Amino acid sequence: MMDVIEKLLILQDRDRNLQRLEAELAQVPIQRQAMVQKDQAARDALAAAKRRVTELESSRKQMDLEVQAKQEQIERYANQQLQTRKNEEYRALAHEIETCKAAISQIEDRQIALMEQGEAAQKEVQKASAAAAAAAKLVESEVTTLDERGRNLQKELEQLKANRQALAEAVEEGALSRYERLMRSKGCNVVVGVHKGVCGGCHMKLPAQQLVSCKAAEKIISCTNCGRILYYTRDMSLAGDD
Repeated sequence: MMDVIEKLLILQDRDRNLQRLEAELAQVPIQRQAMVQKDQAARDALAAAKRRVTELESSRKQMDLEVQAKQEQIERYANQQLQTRKNEEYRALAHEIETCKAAISQIEDRQIALMEQGEAAQKEVQKASAAAAAAAKLVESEVTTLDERGRNLQKELEQLKANRQALAEAVEEGALSRYERLMRSKGCNVVVGVHKGVCGGCHMKLPAQQLVSCKAAEKIISCTNCGRILYYTRDMSLAGDD
């Protein structure tokens, strides 16, 4: 194998590792944000449960005021009954008193239902509070781990970039330029092996002359179909070899 091909293969390996590290590093803030959102969702659920309790308490107080107002009406009607001497007015006032009592009874039924809802809402607050506390604890731990992972990945990435720079400087300029131009269009699969007569990149059959040239390893050979840089080693089979 040509020396330049060996150098390019090592460089390609570093580029693949760089690509992997960059992808992993890019996921860290995304995962961190997901954990923060999970914590916020738990907080929002707790806030919603507390609002529900407050709303029910407000409704209960409003009903208390309604009952008080009806009781005051009953007292006024009863006083008016004592003052009137007309049977018709007395019966009309009695009817109003019964109407108020019926309204109070209905309000009290609603209050009972509201109390049941209030108990359920309080239980929901307790449940949401426990969930929020657990989420906060988990998120804090996960975020700390993610932040540490991000720092470690960044450090590893910087070291790999420095190593990659040194490797690139050791490659002949023309070959490096060719390699990096292919990298921009093909990704980290630029220098590929030849096996059973086909290109290891596009998997298209190669002309016989190219196979001979690859085996000779006297100059850089490119695939006529995809342009990738080709190489051959003894453990690979050329066309017709088995």
